[in-house]
Amino acid sequence: MYKVITITFLVFTLLSCNTSTTMKSYPFYLGTYTNEASEGIYKGKLHADGTFDTLKLAAVSQNPSFLSFAHDKRVLLAVNEVDANGLGAMESFIIDNESLRRVDSAISGGAHPCHLNVNTKGEVLMANYTGGNIGLLKVNENGQLSELLDAVQHSGLQSENDKKAHAHSVWFTGNEQEALALDLGLDQVYVYNIKDQKIMVSDSLAMVVGSGPRHLVYHPKYAMAYVVNELNSTVTVLGKLEGHWEILNTVSTLPADFNGKSYCADIRISADGRFLYASNRGHNSLVIYQIGEQGKALEPIAYEPVKGKWPRNFALTADGAFLVVANQHTNNLVAFKRDANTGLLQFTDELKGESPVCILFE
Repeated sequence: MYKVITITFLVFTLLSCNTSTTMKSYPFYLGTYTNEASEGIYKGKLHADGTFDTLKLAAVSQNPSFLSFAHDKRVLLAVNEVDANGLGAMESFIIDNESLRRVDSAISGGAHPCHLNVNTKGEVLMANYTGGNIGLLKVNENGQLSELLDAVQHSGLQSENDKKAHAHSVWFTGNEQEALALDLGLDQVYVYNIKDQKIMVSDSLAMVVGSGPRHLVYHPKYAMAYVVNELNSTVTVLGKLEGHWEILNTVSTLPADFNGKSYCADIRISADGRFLYASNRGHNSLVIYQIGEQGKALEPIAYEPVKGKWPRNFALTADGAFLVVANQHTNNLVAFKRDANTGLLQFTDELKGESPVCILFE
């Protein structure tokens, strides 16, 4: 009897473990442009075998082109990338199982907000692209938004073509009161400090003229940031030395034999800080770098085709097991299994999604 009970228990345990593994999944939200068939923010799921579930509409929203969580993922924030008399907006939602409950809306401080970042205090910074400025407001745990608290306008001309300011993204650093804002039009990285509900400029860093800094990621171990430059298809390594951010290195995102037009969009880093990924719109690929020399060196090890056109945004699952790309012009999401040892990617599945521009995993 003892042996039978033991065997039965082991079989039950194994079946339970197998069922648990099979049921594992990676839920995500999808931000879109709503100029055509899309209606707003969608909820999706990537299964443990790398296949997609069907997308479902989670909330009707106008051009929710960038999404972010707040307050331990109880609140979801979305920009509304519009120009209504020189102003865009931001919406807040309470996350309620498979759907989103809209709570509030507030002006962003400028036209066409395309990015936002929030710290643990609920302070939200927004990058307004055609407005050329950065806005500040707060969100509470119930999703309620303050009025616009402050905005700082980017000014001056550095570009050889006299381009206007185009704030493309803004990112809190580790101390949560400092943030780096990237201006694609002025080829500048601005360093801001947030104090007493005000945005104060503390420093700035001139990038290569015509580079078009767009997005960045921070290294998980070292005081470094990696800026992906849209217009000249490069990644620039920034290091914080003696309290100031400085340029340490710049590398191409494209293979040497590519002669066409291409524009970078997004950039991600593995949680262990060993591999960096950036998207090429035109070459339609992800470049994969191995990171060396304590974060300073980037060695391209592969260029992975994204099975679509115009990879606007991509994201890694929390465990780093998968990477999903949003191909804006071919209206598809593509999933890859990621090898943690080599950093390389292997295609697993594809899903139709209208005008996909932002993926946010739970």
